[in-house]
Amino acid sequence: MVHAHPDDESSQSSATLSRYVAEGAAVTLVTCTLGERGEILVPDWEHFSPAELGEHRIEELATALGVMGVTDHIWLGGPGTFHDTGMATDERGQVIPPDDSPENAFWNADLLEASNHLVEVIRSRRPQVLSSYDPHGNYGHPDHIQAHRVTMYAAQLAAVRAHRPDLGEPWEVSRILWNTVNPAMWEEADRLAKEQGIDLFGDRDENAGPRRPGASEVAAVVPYGEYLQRSTDALLSHRSQVDPEQDFWKFFSIMRALPTAGEAYILAGGQPFPHSDAPADDIFAGLDVSP
Repeated sequence: MVHAHPDDESSQSSATLSRYVAEGAAVTLVTCTLGERGEILVPDWEHFSPAELGEHRIEELATALGVMGVTDHIWLGGPGTFHDTGMATDERGQVIPPDDSPENAFWNADLLEASNHLVEVIRSRRPQVLSSYDPHGNYGHPDHIQAHRVTMYAAQLAAVRAHRPDLGEPWEVSRILWNTVNPAMWEEADRLAKEQGIDLFGDRDENAGPRRPGASEVAAVVPYGEYLQRSTDALLSHRSQVDPEQDFWKFFSIMRALPTAGEAYILAGGQPFPHSDAPADDIFAGLDVSP
C-alpha cells in the first residue's frame, strides 16, 4: 500500500491494514514523504520547522502502525528523500501545487527515479494486491497525484525482466486498486452531519475539483466492523494533523460509524473481482492466496 504522507494510511486505509495484518497477510506500507508541510494543529508545536515537524510525524506514524499491527514500513527512497510538497488552492477552491515547494518536493521528483525505489520494494515483497490513489490523488493534493503516478509506473516496470535486474527478480502484481471515497456513505454521513449542525460542503462548487466516483465504480469495500476502534485510535495517533473537535473530523467520525461503512476501492488493473451485484468485501477475493 502506497501513501503520500503520515496520517494518510490511518485516514484512508486503517481498517484494511488492520484486518489483513490480523488475518496473517504480509502487509507492507510505503510512505513517500515525512509530511513536513502538514498543518500543525497543536499550539505547543506551532514553532516546529518543517524538518522538526517531519521528525515528529515519524513518531506519530510509528504509534499508528503499532495500533494497526503493521511491522513492515518503508519510506520511499529512505526517510526524507522526498519532501512534502504542500498544497495551495485556486480561486475555485481546487487543490493545486504551491508556488514555494522545496527543491526535493515529491511533486517535482523524477518519475523514473522515484518509481525505481518502489520497483525494488515490489520485487522484494512480491505483493498480490497493490493500492494507492486515483489519478487525481482523490482530492487533488500534488503528492497524492505523484504517489499514484509512481505506483502505476513502478507496477509496470517491476514486471519487466529487462528493467533494472539489479533491483530484483521481476514480479507482476495480480491486482491494482485505487482507494476512493465511499460515495453512498459520504452522502449519508453528510445528511447526518447536517442534522448535527455540521455543513462542510454546502457552499462548495460541485464542478470544482475531481469528480467523485459513482457507486458502480466501487469494486470493493473493506468494512470497518471490528476494526473501527483500532482505526480511530490509529487516526488519533496523528495529533499534529487530527483534531477530533474540528468539524471535518467530526464528519469523518460520523461516516466511519455508519453500520455499513468501509474503505472503498476502485479496480485499476489486473485480475477482476468475482462477479457480484455488490462490491467485494475482501480485496483478495478471487485471487489464489495459497502459499
